[in-house]
Amino acid sequence: MIPRIHLFELEDQPWFPSVIRDFGTDYLQFMEELMGAHRPVVPLLADALRASGSTTVVDLCAGGGGPVVALKKELAALGLPVRFILTDKYPNYDAFREISAANPGIDGHNAPVDATAVPSQLTGFRTVFNAFHHFKPEDARAVLQSAVSARQPIGIFELPERTIPIIVATALLVPIFVLLTTPFIRPFRWDRLLFTYLPPLVPLLCWWDGTVSQLRAYSPEELDELVTSLGDVGYEWTSGKVKPLGPNLTYLIGIPRRTA
Repeated sequence: MIPRIHLFELEDQPWFPSVIRDFGTDYLQFMEELMGAHRPVVPLLADALRASGSTTVVDLCAGGGGPVVALKKELAALGLPVRFILTDKYPNYDAFREISAANPGIDGHNAPVDATAVPSQLTGFRTVFNAFHHFKPEDARAVLQSAVSARQPIGIFELPERTIPIIVATALLVPIFVLLTTPFIRPFRWDRLLFTYLPPLVPLLCWWDGTVSQLRAYSPEELDELVTSLGDVGYEWTSGKVKPLGPNLTYLIGIPRRTA
């Protein structure tokens, strides 16, 4: 594995146009649904929800919704009727509203949420899907500390992987996938086509941010180091990798220890 390199991502920049950012997260949402990348998360999250007793999931850095719709259905099939709350520092409100309208039990939070300082009223099992790499180590530690300080369980689930094959594949294939799939993303929007093909701002966003995401990815060992730096906080932590059809899924799960 190559050393971690924390380059900037365009979607993290406050000045970046929100319409292009939203089209980028819409593409990621579409690919998540198409590829079923959520599947290895289901048993991990189901076991963690049972262990923590949580019935609400507060999804941080939700983007366009990520795997939440599919996860809710599959968790319900396992006898876990969980409510999801979508949050983000730069919320894609259109996506939140569309998902909420079509899926009872999934709600979009109506204000920006910083994952390093989650409001106290948002209680439940915190999740971060494919976004933990956005945080530098000190900020990633703050995300974990925020959950610990509030005594809320947390799960980190990441597909980005810092290996040469994945980095090369991302750089070469993501722009092509964006160009091929955009006409099928719903709801249909003419401005989505405009900014995908003339000029190709959405493919460029996804190419750059996708490649940088792989370079920023944390290994399980690095996640363990972040946990160790918190000290003994009364949590049970588990980390590792599981192998779906494509890249590995890296995960970190923390659950408060129950007192007698």
